[in-house]
Amino acid sequence: MTQVSKLDFTGQRIYTSLDTHKKSWKVSIFTDHFEHKTFTQPPDTEVLVHYLQRNFPGADHQVVYEAGFCGFWIHDRLREKGINCIVVNPADVPTTDKEKKTKSDPVDSRKMARSLRNGELKGIYVPLREKVEDRSLVRTRQAMVKKQTRCKNQIKSSLFFYGIVIPEELGEGRWSRKFINWLNEIQMTRASGNTSLKTLLSELLYLRQTISDLTKEIRRLARTQEYAENHRLMKSVVGISTLTAMTFLTELADINRFKNLDTLASYIGLIPDVHGSGEKEANTGITSRRNPQLRGILIEAAWIAARKDPALMMAYHQFMTKVSRKIAIIKIARKLLNRIRYVLKNKQEYVTAVVQ
Repeated sequence: MTQVSKLDFTGQRIYTSLDTHKKSWKVSIFTDHFEHKTFTQPPDTEVLVHYLQRNFPGADHQVVYEAGFCGFWIHDRLREKGINCIVVNPADVPTTDKEKKTKSDPVDSRKMARSLRNGELKGIYVPLREKVEDRSLVRTRQAMVKKQTRCKNQIKSSLFFYGIVIPEELGEGRWSRKFINWLNEIQMTRASGNTSLKTLLSELLYLRQTISDLTKEIRRLARTQEYAENHRLMKSVVGISTLTAMTFLTELADINRFKNLDTLASYIGLIPDVHGSGEKEANTGITSRRNPQLRGILIEAAWIAARKDPALMMAYHQFMTKVSRKIAIIKIARKLLNRIRYVLKNKQEYVTAVVQ
């Protein structure tokens, strides 16, 4: 009777990449020496784990996929099964010109597995599930504010389209209760016009209430034991509101993962892009790589700080003698970021300097 030896990949590494989609995943599996297989499977971690353990028992499994719509649940579930998984920024995956011109799911999957095997990929920071949910609360409020702005613009455009002039005493840029009541009293010539305008107004009122509810929930979150101390420290910095503080705390998750101010500024997007060739090097302006939530709200806070903090006000005016207004406020934002980093790392309130 022929004895069948069992598969044993102990001590060997198996590199697996996932090109994730809603209805299926394209999976590529590489060993240290060759490509094993590229195939399609259902979007289920249990199916993948079963395949890897059945075909490569005892192996050191390394899995990678790109950050995107599917979030981090794949990473979390694979880690629970003892499989090392990293999530990468799609822009950081090395791509040849041929791969760009012949883009397909199998091509994308193979290049990720090959890059993982070659040690060319660096995973992004993956926060805990609880932090992701807290971050979602703040991001949802930001999304509702954008929708509210769009709704306001639609209402103003509709008024202008029909030649309805806003009374000067109401103020075009103010959405007070008096202004809302005036909008509600407008009567178009037909019922269809009234329905259109009232629908936009109803949407605006709904969004205002939603934003109010979300703001209350964010403030409640700021008072919890997990955030209260860091929230208090950040509020000691001039220009930092509760919403700004909670945006930072939920987006950064852990300030200690940034080894210095430069790496933190790079993550937020407060560094220039540089294009160099030979002896020529050109600064192409502020980088397009950024955390959009943090960079936008930090620059808003910098404008406030430049008006209220004496030291930053003086620095802003000094910068303005050498650079443009936009560049000057970016420099102020970086100074403000340094203060935020200081209070969070040292657990000390910021004491505003007195300008003599």
